[in-house]
Amino acid sequence: MKFLSLFTKAPQHQRFSYRPRFYDEQKEEMQERENRIRKEIERERGIVNETQGEHRSRIAGSFHAARRRNKPLIGGNAVMIRLGVLLFLSVFIIAFLQWGKPVLYSLFLFIPVYFYLKFKSK
Repeated sequence: MKFLSLFTKAPQHQRFSYRPRFYDEQKEEMQERENRIRKEIERERGIVNETQGEHRSRIAGSFHAARRRNKPLIGGNAVMIRLGVLLFLSVFIIAFLQWGKPVLYSLFLFIPVYFYLKFKSK
């Protein structure tokens, strides 16, 4: 069974994520947009001057929207490595049955490369 653990990753720590029970993200974003538009209209009329806090909320909103758009694929590269290893092992078994011990010795060249690829991200 230890052989199968070479193809799986150890579980990572889990972060605590608190989500309020009655929170409507779309409604809050809509209210922030309405407030920002009202302040822009007042600024055009000359009623209110822009403060530093308004810049911060606009910048934070931009980062939040960009983070939502650019979600990285988790585990995409790991799946490709696993498929490559399984393909290599199946080809190795076929080659070993056909040519014998020279193929077995070539496996000893592959093992360090595999462990290098497995642990290089750590």
